[in-house]
Formats: sequence, structure tokens, C-alpha cells
Amino acid sequence: MTTATKDTLEWPTLVMLGVAYGGFALGTLIWPVSGILSVIVTALAIAQFSSLQHEVLHGHPFRNQTLNEALVFPGLTLFVPYIRFKDAHLQHHHDPNLTDPYDDPESNYMDPAVWAKTPRWAQALLRANNTLIGWILLGPAIGTWFFSGPDFKAIRAGDRRIRLAWGLHAIGVALVVGWLWAFTEMPVWAWVLAAYFGYGLLKIRTYLEHRAHEAFRARTVIIEDRGPLALLFLNNNLHVVHHMHPTVSWYRLPGLYAARGEHYRRRNESYVFENYGQIFRRYLFRAKDPVAHPIWPVKKSDRNDADAV
Repeated sequence: MTTATKDTLEWPTLVMLGVAYGGFALGTLIWPVSGILSVIVTALAIAQFSSLQHEVLHGHPFRNQTLNEALVFPGLTLFVPYIRFKDAHLQHHHDPNLTDPYDDPESNYMDPAVWAKTPRWAQALLRANNTLIGWILLGPAIGTWFFSGPDFKAIRAGDRRIRLAWGLHAIGVALVVGWLWAFTEMPVWAWVLAAYFGYGLLKIRTYLEHRAHEAFRARTVIIEDRGPLALLFLNNNLHVVHHMHPTVSWYRLPGLYAARGEHYRRRNESYVFENYGQIFRRYLFRAKDPVAHPIWPVKKSDRNDADAV
């Protein structure tokens, strides 16, 4: 896993942050004009804001991380506290554990033994969730349930880090509610709906970011899309490039891929899609993967597969 020199001041990231906040303000303010348009614009802004939170946790746009995190303090995204997102995502970046049902917090797979004991109604729901349409529509609710439930148990057990995360998040959410109450006519329920739709948009990106594979270097996807969704996701669709260079700014990832595309494709054993249209056509109503991890438990020798070029 390599790194690169960080820009002193990342203007593209600051501009995108202004776009996200401006889009959120616009979306909430146009509620009297069109409720549907208001929710759509707000959802897009929230999805963009979440992508920017991802940039921030990787150390952008400033060298001062406290300043970075202050930039994304308001709780626009509602469902996941920033600190919890940060902690889980940085743990996820330990590539040998990718897709591990226990050690990868962002794994989409379950331990087959746990899956076998899951009630049939829940299995049916999770199978539906593994289609792209299910991942978008059901995924935010299911993801929130699986993420928040253990957090609240940990808080009751005295976990101070998680308690801090949710406490700060509550303040950030209160700031958003204050904005809605003082400056807009958008009801809180409409913002909650927009946050859910924004989360659903992000689910398009996460749907097939990682696959079960014996070699951990081959578990991370490349989606060669350069359209609106790539911008919304801040080029995180070039996901293997991001995992190999986690400190590189979003706007530099396409250049890295253009310069060494064959290297990245060889490294992930051609786990590549041309664009998001291809993914929608192939998986909208069909699951890419089983819910139970198909090669679990991966042999220790395979999990430590050399991170070869």
C-alpha cells in the first residue's frame, strides 16, 4: 500500500464541499416550490457530503485533521456518526481482512454458520437486499439496523469512544434541525427521507466494491465510469486505486489509473466493470453474491497472500 505527497491546499475538495453545502441549502429552501424536487436535490447533496466525509477521514483537504473534521461536523447524513464511520472505515482499510464477516466492518458477507441459523424470513429479506435494487431501497435500513444496534449495546456497556461519536453526532443533527426550523419550510420528516435516499445513492457505490476471493489483492473493484456517479462518489469507483493509495486526493485517482491501468487490472485479477450502466443491467434484479461468505473460512495462507504486483 503506497502513499503520495499530500497537496498543501486542496481547492477541488473545498469547492466540492461548497457545492454540497450549497446543494443542501438549495434543496431545503425550495420545499415550497416542489417537495419532490426538494427531496431529490437534498438527497444528492447529502450523498456528495458523505463522499466528502470519506475524503476528510483520509486526511483531506488540510494537513490539520481537526480543521478537516470541523468542515463536516453538521449531521447532514443523519444515520451514521462521522467518528463511527471514520473508525470503521480505517479498520476496513486493512486489506488482508477485506470481506471478513468479523474483522471487516464493511463486509457484505455473513459467516455461513450464522447464516444457517438465521430465520427464513430474515434470509429472504437479506437475499432481496443482495440485488442492486434491494441494496438501494432496503440497504440503508438494514445497514443502519446492523450498525446502530451493536453501537447502542456498546454505549450501555460503557464504551466511551462510541458514546462520544453519537453525542457529537446528536449535536450535528441538532444544527441541521435548527437550520430547517429557522430558515426553511422543509419538515424534518422530508429531510429524513432525503437522508435515506442519499444513503441509497451511496449504496450504488458500495454494492460490489469487494468480492470474496482467495487473494486479498483481487478483492477490490475497478469501475471505469467517468460520469455523474463517479463525480458523486469522488472517483471512489476506482476503488482498488484508492485502497492502494489511500492518502491520495480524489481528483488525482483518475490520473493514477490512466497512467498504470494495466497494473491495477492485473493486480485485482480483472475485477473490472466498464461503467455503472453495465452494473445496473446485470444486477438490478439479480444478486451478485450469496449472503453467506462463499469461501469462508479463508485459509490463513490465502489471507496472507503476498501483496504482489
